[in-house]
Amino acid sequence: MNVQKWVSFFTKTLLIGALVYFFAGLFTQWHHLSESIHKGTYLGALIQVFVLMVFGGMFSVLSQMGFFAYLTLHRIALGMFGSHSLWANVQWLLIAFAVFDLVYFRHLAFAKNGESIVSDLLLPVILLVIALVTAYYKKRATNSYAFVPTIFFMFVITTIEWLVGLFQKDFSLVCVIGLTLIACNAYQILTLHKLTVPREN
Repeated sequence: MNVQKWVSFFTKTLLIGALVYFFAGLFTQWHHLSESIHKGTYLGALIQVFVLMVFGGMFSVLSQMGFFAYLTLHRIALGMFGSHSLWANVQWLLIAFAVFDLVYFRHLAFAKNGESIVSDLLLPVILLVIALVTAYYKKRATNSYAFVPTIFFMFVITTIEWLVGLFQKDFSLVCVIGLTLIACNAYQILTLHKLTVPREN
């Protein structure tokens, strides 16, 4: 990947993050925005729009930091474990831990007395389904070795990046942040192989 490709990759991911956060945030905060417009406070509405775009860009950058950290971890782990199969087994174990932690700690943080843990399964199940679908397309585009690492990246790394929002009391904010990170991460993992194809002589 040369500098030109990296800049394009960074810019497109940044744009995706800003737009996803903007539209998702607009949907969840439409009442406040429309109220500002009806009151004639257009400056306030513009500031809200600007803030949504800025936050989207910030989470996009967080997503990219997580992505490049994962790429480093992946190369180091392959060197340590010596084979794709052993590293894949470790990743499955880490995925299982991440699923448990995502369910248990959110339940611990927000569940009321006697409330079932079943409702806390929603986010992990949705994220896992998205990870599996992304991994399927990554495998089709590259090779079978990419399947487990893609699930690991889309579930475990996204969960780590999402920690800043997962324990917010406002569930709509949790969803907006999650959608932004998922969109950015899916774009990055599904695009990387296109940028690293060696040039033909």
